[in-house]
Amino acid sequence: MKQKYNRIIPVIAAIAIQLCLGTAYIWSVFQNGIASSIFGGSNADAALTFSLLLALLGIGGTIGGTLQNKIGPRITVIIGGLILSIGFFVASFTTSSVPWLLWLTYGVLGGIGMGFTYSTTIACAQKWFPDKRGFVTGIIVSALGFGGVVFTPIVESIISTLGKGIPGQGELLSFRILSFIFLIVCTVGGLMVKNPSEGFKPEGWTPKVSATDTVALTTLEVIKTPQLYLLTFSLMLACMGGLMMIGFAKPIAIARGLAETATIGVFAITMFNAFGRLFWGGVSDKLGCKKTIILLLALTAVLSLCVNIAGGYMIYVLIACIGFAYGGFLSTFPAYTAELFGTKYNATNYGIVLIGFGIGAVASSIIAGIYKDIAKDDINLMFPAFVIASLAAAVAIIMVLLVKPVSKKSG
Repeated sequence: MKQKYNRIIPVIAAIAIQLCLGTAYIWSVFQNGIASSIFGGSNADAALTFSLLLALLGIGGTIGGTLQNKIGPRITVIIGGLILSIGFFVASFTTSSVPWLLWLTYGVLGGIGMGFTYSTTIACAQKWFPDKRGFVTGIIVSALGFGGVVFTPIVESIISTLGKGIPGQGELLSFRILSFIFLIVCTVGGLMVKNPSEGFKPEGWTPKVSATDTVALTTLEVIKTPQLYLLTFSLMLACMGGLMMIGFAKPIAIARGLAETATIGVFAITMFNAFGRLFWGGVSDKLGCKKTIILLLALTAVLSLCVNIAGGYMIYVLIACIGFAYGGFLSTFPAYTAELFGTKYNATNYGIVLIGFGIGAVASSIIAGIYKDIAKDDINLMFPAFVIASLAAAVAIIMVLLVKPVSKKSG
């Protein structure tokens, strides 16, 4: 079926929106200032803010995915942007007397708002590009990674200029400025997001006939399959190493005596996180999602064990490699979910899988935060956290190997 609407338009809109969502991956820029000014120096409590946002991402994705099936992606994205904007704006008024406000606003509202827009824009792009599902998914989610690259210098400038050397002040003011950016971009971008007509196929493209191509499972059907739970738990375990490094890249670099160049660590993990999403999304179209995920898990398991080996500026190389592998998970898992269950309800179905990601985010931040506090005088004492991440990746390999194709066909 032909479609007059240019399928590039919703992809461009999704890229702009995902760039904004990429601010989630620069938390380590905020970590030290927020920990000292709001949470009395507790790294674990400060990192919980970041992990709550990621935890609620899956719940927001599930709710947003269900909503967009009823009212369409356009209004869903705009609502998500509004929730996200309100969360960050109110977060800017947090003080040490009410530290929980940051968890509720930046964490809970921010995560739900991001979830609304994140899964909806991915699912929409996949419907427009069934011929290049892995690649277009990689493009969309790589924009989120590049968002960290774009916003890191902006936020660093805000903190240094408006913070006036007062811990936490610049960080909170940056939340307020970001809230206005989110509101504008998600509203304008949301107006350009729409689904193709039912049965849309790109001109000249003939889909391969297989069981997975004709699968279109509803969420109620999906939750009855073992594949959903294997995917959810494997994503939970897969991302722990990357999430630990994302939250603590800058503090780790500072502890290694690289304070003057510590921001490079943030750039490294955000930049290669973005490249990884784009690169591995394309690889999955050729190698297959399952094989690609297993390869990424093996890389993560090995790289996580190298944290204490890397010395000097080599730590930045390791941070980049961990980010490169981590980024691959965020492009291959949504594509694999669509491959198994179909694209029709993928916004909701992948939203459920993202709940596993959220649980992993909370667990990884707690584990990394605890060991970072233990490693206050010796950063090498944080190493057990990355050993746990390595073991988690190894277990995830077994779980992914157990995933079998879904054979049910639906009109």
